[in-house]
Amino acid sequence: MADAHPTGRLVLLCGPSCAGKSPLIKALDRVHPEILAGVQPLVLYNSRAPRPGERDGVDYHFRSRERIEALRDEPEHVVMQVRADLQALDVAALRAQLERGDVLFEGNPQIGGRLLDDSRLEGIARCSAFLSPLARADIQALRAPGSAIDLPKLVAELMRRKLLRRTRKQKGELALGDLQDIEARCTSAFGELGQAHRFGHVIPCQDGEDSDNWDAFYHPLGAARRAMEAFAALIRGEETAAVERWNPDLLA
Repeated sequence: MADAHPTGRLVLLCGPSCAGKSPLIKALDRVHPEILAGVQPLVLYNSRAPRPGERDGVDYHFRSRERIEALRDEPEHVVMQVRADLQALDVAALRAQLERGDVLFEGNPQIGGRLLDDSRLEGIARCSAFLSPLARADIQALRAPGSAIDLPKLVAELMRRKLLRRTRKQKGELALGDLQDIEARCTSAFGELGQAHRFGHVIPCQDGEDSDNWDAFYHPLGAARRAMEAFAALIRGEETAAVERWNPDLLA
């Protein structure tokens, strides 16, 4: 019997760590629950420990590194090194989800890129967005002739501050392992921004995951609200001036 043809869309929201992806999805579900009604989350395997509030089987399938390594021998699994973490995608399970409707992936651009390119997902409709801490105009200004700005270092420092604030909110006192994890994430952010042009839309958002603007007043405020509404419009299939399209050479 031939495989059922997937009928759902693969909806992607990717960006650097702490860009605001998770709070955007939570805010969207809170303010516009009808948009995500029936949309299934794509849950990956992850070798890291759960963060405060994360649940096994909901945020990730948290497994040992050894168990995820063993999935390399399974033809329907894709195993990827994502910074210090080992993550895995079950392609067969994803195709089964798509036969039932739309599937949402929120996470790292490396995995998002694989979801854009994997030949086993050929023919599947996609709605893809990249959440960026900088707008195209910011990057162009920082890269203007005569500028002495080291953009990779600036991006790393920008994300380092967001990640420090987020981790302090979650844990209070920081351990050495927390600082090492933050450094790995912030130093990878510039390279991840370099993947933004591969996604159909770029949503600039200065409010990272550390910001109170997502949920302190129930309704998102400022950049958080604009980013949430932009992503909502994309899912609905609407045009919105709040998104950008980046050229491959923007960060070159």
